[in-house]
Parts: sequence; C-alpha cells; structure tokens
Amino acid sequence: MPESIFPRPNAREYAPMGQREPATATVNIDEARQASSLMSENHEQSRTGVRGPDGVRERTGERTSNRPSGERRRSPARSIPPALVPRQRPRKRRRRLAVLIVAILAIGVGWWVFARNRPPLEGPITTASVERRDFASSVLATGAVRPQVGAEVRVGARISGRVAKLRANIGDPVQQGQVIAELEQADLAALVAQREAELELAQAKLSAAENLWPKEIEQAQLDLARWQASRVYAEQEFAREQTLQVSQASSQQAYEQAEERLAIARAQVASAEKAHELAAARYQEEVRQAAAEVRRAESALANTQVQLSYATIKAPIDGVIASVSTQAGETVAAGLNAPTFVTIIDLDRLQVHAFVDEVDIGRIQLGQKVRFTVDTFPDREFEGRVTTIHPKAVIQDNVVNYDVVIQLAETHAGELRPEMTASVNILLDARTDVLAIPARAVRRERGRNVVWVDEDGEAVQREIVTGWSDGPWIEVLRGLDEGQTVWLEPPPGSEF
Repeated sequence: MPESIFPRPNAREYAPMGQREPATATVNIDEARQASSLMSENHEQSRTGVRGPDGVRERTGERTSNRPSGERRRSPARSIPPALVPRQRPRKRRRRLAVLIVAILAIGVGWWVFARNRPPLEGPITTASVERRDFASSVLATGAVRPQVGAEVRVGARISGRVAKLRANIGDPVQQGQVIAELEQADLAALVAQREAELELAQAKLSAAENLWPKEIEQAQLDLARWQASRVYAEQEFAREQTLQVSQASSQQAYEQAEERLAIARAQVASAEKAHELAAARYQEEVRQAAAEVRRAESALANTQVQLSYATIKAPIDGVIASVSTQAGETVAAGLNAPTFVTIIDLDRLQVHAFVDEVDIGRIQLGQKVRFTVDTFPDREFEGRVTTIHPKAVIQDNVVNYDVVIQLAETHAGELRPEMTASVNILLDARTDVLAIPARAVRRERGRNVVWVDEDGEAVQREIVTGWSDGPWIEVLRGLDEGQTVWLEPPPGSEF
C-alpha cells in the first residue's frame, strides 16, 4: 500500500506532498470508508496515548525499539492512499448552487417591483392643452398606375400567313397608321386581280345592255308606227266599202275583205305595242341585272382588297411599343383569337387605381381631390381627382377593398409608367377652427373614449366624443373646453 500524504500524529517526519507509489490501485467506496474510520482511530490514539509492555506511553505510528529516533520509519500499515481521502459530497454543491440562484432571482424580482412602483423621474412634458386647429381629413390607400380604357391595345393579325416584315421593337414610339408588320401578300394580290376582272366583265354587260336595248326599243317603236299606219289605211278602206255597200256599188266580197284587212291591221298594232312594251321592260331588267353584277363584283373586289389590307398591320393609336410577341418569318394562324404581334401603350393616357378599405369607402365621393406619390419620385406629389368608384369589391386574403379610379390632372409622359406603385392620399372635406387634442391622450375604456383632465392639480377621468382624426390630432366634439389641460399618459397609480 502506498504511503499516505497526510502526516501521522506527532510524527517527526512527513511524507512528501503528492508522493505516490507507482502501483497505486483503484479502490471502491467501501475501502474509502474503511480508511476514513482508520484515520479517526489513529487520531484518537494519538490524543490519549497507548502504553507498551514496559509501561511507557507510545504514540500511534511509532514503535519502541532500540533503533535511533532518526532511523524510525513510518509504519506502512498506518499510511492511507490519496485516492481514499474523503471528498466533499456533490449534493452539498448542488444545494449551495440552488440557494445562490434563488437569491439572485429574489433580488431581480425585488428590483423590478421597485422600479415599477417608484414615482416617475423628471422627463418630457406629459400634458397638453385643448386648442383650436384646422383639420384636413384624408384617406390613405395603396394603388397602381395603369392605362386608361383604350390606351393599351394589343395589335394582331386578322388573317393567317407568314410574317414577311416586322418593323417594331420594344420602346419604339409609333404614330397612328404607322406600318408595324407585313404578311406575305402574293396570294391575296392574285385574288384581287381576279376580282377586278370579274368587275370589268360585269361592267361590260351593263354597258351592252345600256347600248343595245335602247335600239331594240326604237325598232319596236318603228314597227308600231308602221302597223298603226296600216290600221289607218284599213279603217279608211273599210269605211269606203261600207258606203259602197249601202249604195250597192260594191260587192259583198270586197266589203268582207276590207273588214278583214282592218282587223288584221288592228291586231298588228296591238302586237307592235306589246313588242314595244316588252322591249322597254327587257331593257330595264337587263340593265338592272347588269348593274347588280357590277355591284357584286365591286363588293367582291372590295372584300379582297380588305383582306389584302389585313396583311399590312398598322398602329391603331399613338403610343409606345410595350411588347413584341411575333418575329419575322413565323407563320401565324388566325382563329377565334387574333394572334398578338405587339402591344402599344399610350403613356399620355394614364390613371391610378387605388384600393380603398371598406371602412373608408363610404367617405369617398366623385370629384374629390387626390395627391399621390410613386416610389420612383418619393419627393414629388402628383395630383388628380376621383372619377370612378367600382361597385364590386376586390377581395384578397379575406380583406375587402374597393377600386377607386383617379384621373391625373396633367399628363406625365416619360415619368409615370404602368404598374408603378402609388401611395394615394384622398383629401376629404376640410374643417376649420375645431377643438382638438393629441390623439395619444385618448383612451378606450368599456366602449367609451376617455381622457384624464387636470382639475385643480388633480387628474380626473372624463368621457369625450371624438370626431375627425388628422394624424397625431383628433377632434373633440363634446366633453372638453378650450384651454383645459389633458394628460398625454395616464397619471401615476391609475389603470386603464
């Protein structure tokens, strides 16, 4: 067993501090307890003394021998290994640590209670006077700059074909009627030539009818005149035969022949009249049909020319090219929806759409003046007026807003652009010379608006009726008089 690092009672020599044998073994808890008991016994013997066989008092750890005192050695049986020295128990350490933590918490809670209940120190002014002010109430909203109705046009093709030329690029300014793109036109040009030939044929028929049928009518008139002359002659001959028949100077056969020639002449005149009427009617019909053919050919030609014009796409409005959706060489197919070539926006016709909360929409009216700013120019205010309030709400994330359209007072081409975010301030009716107090002085208690009023140095709670709010100030309708003093914060010791 290694020597103990503790000295024996009354020992003249002490073991060097920390000296241990090389072969120190690990002992368990029972051996430690046994070593502690042995130390207590040695200490008791060193105090009372032990008598040897010769009656001389001996001390523990010393032996009576003839050896000189300098040669006395420590009894190895009485030494205690360092590992057997009893240590302080961990339970006491935890107990002391817990006591320390509880003490720190108690000090912190005490300081918090003291700081909360102590009177306020000298600081900024906590009172204000009831005074008269001018109010300009307004409604704040967030909106966006957008084109007016008709200021944004998507230009496309109404016919199918291959894009031959595209004369537009994003950002290019265009004028109304300017050519933007062209489709292939060879087939349409050939169809136009065909319709032109058909028109020429119809016009030729009309011209023929107008030139020939008048001559036919003239011939019918000549025939009618000839047969009318024959009838007159037959009538005269018949009248003569009648006279001769009465005087029996002519035969019955001659009389009958004269009557027959008169009847034939009359029939020929009637036939010539009908032929003349028929010629006149046919002339009118032929001319009418020929004119109709001409009109049909003209319509077909016009339709083909319109189809040909669709191959040349022009700008319908003045503006700027906002987007290009088709490139040269692509084939487009026109169906129910015309394919979009470009989008043109007129930057001179812009408006602001503000989304007003349902709480404030009841105060918005047409014609109200509006001021707004955009993120691009935060230090510049633009002006406008309310022109439209959409009746249908816009619900987003369970928040109900109403779209209010604002027309700009001036054009701002080159500055405002579509979809810019706008901070809108809609100015309501102004109120002048009204009682007002700081809004922070008003408290809400049990459904009432109350303030703390300074009366003869004491804070008294009073109910008030409020009106408009203008930023940090709020209007007082009833409950306060001009010049009274109100607390901006609850006085010490009061609770809301």
